[in-house]
Amino acid sequence: MPSSNPIGVFDSGVGGLSVLREIRRQLPQETLLYVADSAYAPYGDKSAAYIEARSVAISHFLLKQQAKAIVVACNTATGAAVSALRRQFNVPIIAMEPAIKPAAAKTQTGVIGVLATSRTLASDNFGHLFSRFGAEVDIIAQACPGLVEQVEAGDLTGSKTRTLLERYVQPLLNKQVDTIVLGCTHYPFLIPLLQEISGLAVTIIDPAPAIARELHRRLASMDLLTSQTSNGNEYFWSSGSPEQAEPVLTQLWRAPVRVDRLAAE
Repeated sequence: MPSSNPIGVFDSGVGGLSVLREIRRQLPQETLLYVADSAYAPYGDKSAAYIEARSVAISHFLLKQQAKAIVVACNTATGAAVSALRRQFNVPIIAMEPAIKPAAAKTQTGVIGVLATSRTLASDNFGHLFSRFGAEVDIIAQACPGLVEQVEAGDLTGSKTRTLLERYVQPLLNKQVDTIVLGCTHYPFLIPLLQEISGLAVTIIDPAPAIARELHRRLASMDLLTSQTSNGNEYFWSSGSPEQAEPVLTQLWRAPVRVDRLAAE
């Protein structure tokens, strides 16, 4: 496979841009493809079989675009579909994982919080992490229904978003949490508001930098890092309306983007 081929990234919607921006920061010369499956978002209330089917369909699309690796920039899709993707496709599949290990190493109170979707918290992947580190620290898992939809709408600071976030964070603070893990790729866009609510003494962990490092490591090990010296481009698709997607993607990417419609699979 040519090392000049692009990297494919997908999420249930716009949240995976938090991962894409970190990939862009660490791998500035790579060409990046991003699919927002916004017509089917959020994934958190869908069945595992449904999420797996969407993940397979999007991966097929990215491979048609000659992707040399696929980043599943969605914790819910990781829990429901990553095993099937790795069985079916022979390119590197990089997946999300709630950053419980670094949180356990960082906490001073011995209590960490995890903000995630209900589907992620119910996944086998999260269960394994809970079993592995739950004996070392107290892990408080908090499902956050409605937050994904607020980010999808581009509402990062409004009263409804603040009310939801306060509702989910206050129980963690009441239990002396000093470290909060973001278990959904939509949530890093809420970090300024989350930090305001939780206070500067609480450490917030975004897993995106670690995912980008793992992607770099995997590509390097397979001699697939691009030799291009100029900055790479980004290309965007949405299964929803491009006209609706473009303003939010532009807001979150902090630069104008053009969004093409993802053909029905």
